[in-house]
Amino acid sequence: MALLTISHLQKIYVTRLGGNQVEALHNVNFSVEEGEYVAIMGESGSGKTTLLNILAALDRPTSGRVDLNGVELSSLPERQLSAFRRDNLGFVFQDFNLLDTFTLQDNILLPLVLQGVKYREMEERLIPIVEMLGIADLVKKYPYEVSGGQKQRAAVARALITNPQLILADEPTGALDSRATDSLLRLFEKINQSGQTIVMVTHSVRAASRAGRVLFLRDGEVYHQLYRGQLSSEEMFARISDTLTLVGSTSREDGKTSGGKEL
Repeated sequence: MALLTISHLQKIYVTRLGGNQVEALHNVNFSVEEGEYVAIMGESGSGKTTLLNILAALDRPTSGRVDLNGVELSSLPERQLSAFRRDNLGFVFQDFNLLDTFTLQDNILLPLVLQGVKYREMEERLIPIVEMLGIADLVKKYPYEVSGGQKQRAAVARALITNPQLILADEPTGALDSRATDSLLRLFEKINQSGQTIVMVTHSVRAASRAGRVLFLRDGEVYHQLYRGQLSSEEMFARISDTLTLVGSTSREDGKTSGGKEL
């Protein structure tokens, strides 16, 4: 059953100077099944960030629609969007977005505080999550007292604490070293195996190779996808790398004029 459905999505920006129009997304169509783990890849300027912002209900499409479990996001009035995001979406960012004046525990529990959840219930939700993520002994520390990988685990705990329908991850391994990256990716796989739906935007072939499906964006459109199926992470890594190499070659050919010069 499709949890997230994107239909004929288009986003046009009008530049401030000269009123020129830039089409960031063009007729984007795909769906994400409940419990699926999807990575979205593409070069800078391909529309990844715009797409993620629309999926997160931080921006509205020019046309088309995004439905999350039957709710059309663009139909929600502004006054309801914050509550909808808080109750239904979990976010994991490249730069963690933790408050340095809050302990890790306070950062993790913040969404529940905003929901008005009673403290006893907060504790009941907190303990199994931080134990699963391996940070139970760190929750009284502040973000500046722990490593980047531990900060990202706290950010993942904050995303999970509300039992969201969908986790959106924006370059979650971008600020991590290789060891912390591998640890986080194993964690994402474990979370997904528990039934959590994840959509991740990434430049990292390593990160994308752990997903069950990879969508490739170019010039604001989904032009290709790969399913992992029974492939190992190493085999999926090679398939993704081959696809990106082919796309790069095609892009260079498309950019040539009849005289052989690139535009």
